[in-house]
Amino acid sequence: MYYVYILECETTGSLYKGFTRDLKKRLKQHNDGDNPSTKNKGPWKIIHYEAFANKEDALDRERFLKSGWGRKHLQKILKNYFEN
Repeated sequence: MYYVYILECETTGSLYKGFTRDLKKRLKQHNDGDNPSTKNKGPWKIIHYEAFANKEDALDRERFLKSGWGRKHLQKILKNYFEN
């Protein structure tokens, strides 16, 4: 399986979107500072993920979620999360 995930920084509320084959291991890497994009922030928690059987489909979804339309889509599907 391939996963597209959304992380939220527990201190700043900033979001990070990524792709992986091992969701638990990837979250640990983010929280351990092993990713240059997230190492000076954290701790991180997973707020959303989607599973795909096909790598190309997962990568397409990740690219979409990083786009302007994708950010708007996330606001809609996580509306209740962001309102709390």
